[in-house]
Amino acid sequence: MATVTTLDGTEIYYKDWGEGRPVVLSHGWPLQADSWEAQMLFLASNGYRVVAHDRRGHGRSSQPWNGNDMNTYADDLAALISHLDLREVTLVGFSTGGGEVARYVGRHGTDRVAQIVLVSSVPPFMLKTDDNPGGVPVEVFDGLRAASLADRSQAYRDLADGPFFGANRPGQERSQGIRDSFWLQGMQTGARNAFECIAAFSATDFRPDLAAFDVPTLVIHGDDDQVVPIEVGGRRSAELVKGAELTVYEGAPHGITETHKDRLNADLLAFLATYPASA
Repeated sequence: MATVTTLDGTEIYYKDWGEGRPVVLSHGWPLQADSWEAQMLFLASNGYRVVAHDRRGHGRSSQPWNGNDMNTYADDLAALISHLDLREVTLVGFSTGGGEVARYVGRHGTDRVAQIVLVSSVPPFMLKTDDNPGGVPVEVFDGLRAASLADRSQAYRDLADGPFFGANRPGQERSQGIRDSFWLQGMQTGARNAFECIAAFSATDFRPDLAAFDVPTLVIHGDDDQVVPIEVGGRRSAELVKGAELTVYEGAPHGITETHKDRLNADLLAFLATYPASA
């Protein structure tokens, strides 16, 4: 397996497909690089080098006790980009991965970055606080933590069968295969890593990180996202990133990398094409 070892000895697994200008994909919780399968195949087949990693504690990467926070996730991403010496990168973050991408920019800048895409992403700040009154109440995340401790396997089943892919909406049927894949990927994540990641994606304030964005940015979000509501995530991020383009998928749920993969693939390819290749 292809891995990079971080400063604290954690091994980060990654896939590296295709040739061309690099696209780096950061996945959501509690998933892994396999959740980008449709996008990796499509973009690598259309002239891009596509890299996707398993976040620490997830999938085939090490499951360390510590480092389950956004600063460390961002530093792990920086280690991967540096290890492969990637430049003129388009960073694409889905859900929690959008937070990872934002924190990467906040901590490491955009010297290696050409473009950014936030897909159903958690920035700018999910948690409801005094200075973020439109956020999601902490009780929601406490409930997710409680469910994870009580029966983690069933908690992932409930997410996959319900709000993640919008299967709880009338007339919205999702295949057993898609739902099983979510559960399987979740169960390959370390229990502590997955538990602590809930705080990482919900209670991290990415507003200062978004202020550091200085490259073309595309924000894609479904307006029926029950996991990261568009008013909490996509619309606010697009407002905070200067010049960002917001694309709304009408009636779409959170997991659009699967449910709307053809549209997402086309939108990613079109956005990638707006960046001129180096001479």
